[in-house]
Amino acid sequence: MPRKLPPLMSLPAFEAAARHLSFSKAAAELNVTHGAVSRAVRNLEDKLGIRLFDRGTRSVRLTDAGTAYAAAVGESLDRIAAATMSATAARPQRTLNVSTSDGFAGRWLVPRLHRFHRSHRDIDVRLSTSGALVDFLRDGIDIAIRYGAGGYEGVVSELLSDETVSPVCSPQLLQGDHPLRQPSDLRHHRLIHDNFRIGWAAWLEHAGLDGIDPESGVTFEAAAYAVEAAVQGEGVLLGRSVLVSADLAGGRLLRPFDLALESRWKYYVVYPEGALRQKSVRAFRGWIFDEMASDRGKI
Repeated sequence: MPRKLPPLMSLPAFEAAARHLSFSKAAAELNVTHGAVSRAVRNLEDKLGIRLFDRGTRSVRLTDAGTAYAAAVGESLDRIAAATMSATAARPQRTLNVSTSDGFAGRWLVPRLHRFHRSHRDIDVRLSTSGALVDFLRDGIDIAIRYGAGGYEGVVSELLSDETVSPVCSPQLLQGDHPLRQPSDLRHHRLIHDNFRIGWAAWLEHAGLDGIDPESGVTFEAAAYAVEAAVQGEGVLLGRSVLVSADLAGGRLLRPFDLALESRWKYYVVYPEGALRQKSVRAFRGWIFDEMASDRGKI
C-alpha cells in the first residue's frame, strides 16, 4: 500500500520555522527567502488540511497540531540525516573537511598540519575556521575541533585537551630596566588581551595583586594576533596553554612565573555517528590525539 506522504520539499522549511518560531530565521538557515518559507508552510497546511501556525503581526506560534507534527518531522529528518551520513561514509574520500576556530587553527593546527600530510598524502584537508557550530551534513563537515563545555548533542564528542591560562611573554621581557621576575613586576609591563572568557581581572585576583588596571594594555579580537604580539615582545599575555604550546616549546615564549588558572572550557573532537567508517576521518582523529599527547610531553 503506498504511503500517504506530505509535500516532502515543504518539510525542512516547516521544521526550521517551528524550531526558530520565525520564518525569517528559518529562511536564513536554509539560505532561501522569507517568502519561500511562508509558501512552503502554507502549502503543507493546505495539503494536510490543518493549521500548523497561528500567525501574528510580528510573530508566529505553533498550534497544538503544529507542535506535535513538528516533533515528529524533526525526529524523522534527524534519522534521514544520520542514515545519509552513514550511507556516504563508506565511499572513497580524498578531501577531508575540518571545522575549528581561527585561534586553534592558526596557533596549533596549521603549524603541525604538514606532519599529517606527510603521513597521509592521499588526503587533502579543507579547513573551515568560522568557529560556529556546524550542521555536519548540511555544511559538508567531516570532523570538528570545538572549544567549550562539551555536551554537544547528536554527535560523538571526545575530550582532546584540558586548558589552563597563565601569563606568558617573550624572553626579552626578562631583561631591561624592569625585568619580569615576580607577579608584582607586571605593573611595569603592558597587558595583552584577547577575547577569551578568562581575563586579567580573574588572574590578578587569584595572584592577590592590586594596583594594576586589568583593563589596561592592548586588545585583540583574534587570539592568534594576541599570541603573536606577545612573541614580538609587545607585552604580557594571559596565554591559553594549548594555543601557546608551540611557542613555549620553541622558546619564543616563556612563563615568567608558575601561577595558572584552570579553565572549565576544553577542546573536543566532534564528529557524527558513523563518521569513523571513513578512512580520512579515522586517520585525522588518530593523528590529532597523537599530536596533542606529544605536546603534553614537551611542555
